Amino acid sequence: MKVVMVGNGGHSKVVQEMVIRQGYSVHAILDDKYEYEQIIEGIVYAPLTSIHKILDQETQVVVAIGSNMVRKRVVSKLKLPGERYLTVIDPTAVVSNSAAVGYGTVVMPKAVINADAHIHDHCIINTGAVIEHDNLVWDYSHISPHATLTGNVTIDEGVHIGAGATIIPGVKIGEWSIIGAGATVIRSVPAHSKAVGTPARIINRSIGAVKDIM
Repeated sequence: MKVVMVGNGGHSKVVQEMVIRQGYSVHAILDDKYEYEQIIEGIVYAPLTSIHKILDQETQVVVAIGSNMVRKRVVSKLKLPGERYLTVIDPTAVVSNSAAVGYGTVVMPKAVINADAHIHDHCIINTGAVIEHDNLVWDYSHISPHATLTGNVTIDEGVHIGAGATIIPGVKIGEWSIIGAGATVIRSVPAHSKAVGTPARIINRSIGAVKDIM
C-alpha cells in the first residue's frame, strides 16, 4: 500500500517510520513549505494542493501533524471520506481485541489500549501512553507520551493530555481543554480549560485566576 503523509515536522518523522514498519511505502509527503512538486529518492514532496492529483485507489492518507487544531483544519479542508485515512498502529503497541481505533488515528510505540476502549478519528496515542478499559477518546485528541487514562474516562474532542499526566476513573475532560504535563486530574474539567498540577487546578486564562477543579 502507498501512503501519502500530510505534514513533515517532528511528529511526521516518527509516523513515517511507523508506516514503514507496518510494511507500507511512503509515496508522497505534502506540506505547504514546499512551493512546487519534486521527487527525491522516489518520494514526492509537494504542497497540500497536489493531493488530489497524487491520490489513486491504492493510496491512503495520514495527517501527521501534532497540533490538534491544525490537524482538524487540514482534514476539514481535504474533504476525503473516512476510509481514505490510514490508521497507523505501531507493532510494539498493545491494542485489545475489544478496543476500537478510528480512521487516521496514530498509536505510537509501546502504547497500550485496553478492553472496550474507543478511540475516535485522527487522534494521537503517543509513545507509552496507557488507555485503560472503557475509555472514550473523541476526535483530534492527543494523549502525550506516558500519560495514563484510567478506567471509564471520557476525553472530548480536541483535548491535549500532557506527558505523564494521570486522569483518574470516571473523569471527563471537556472539549479543546489542555491538561499539563505530570498533572493528576481527580475531577472533571470543563471545555476550553487548562488544568495543571497535582491535584490538578484549572487556570482560567480569561481572568488570570487559578481555582480548584469543581
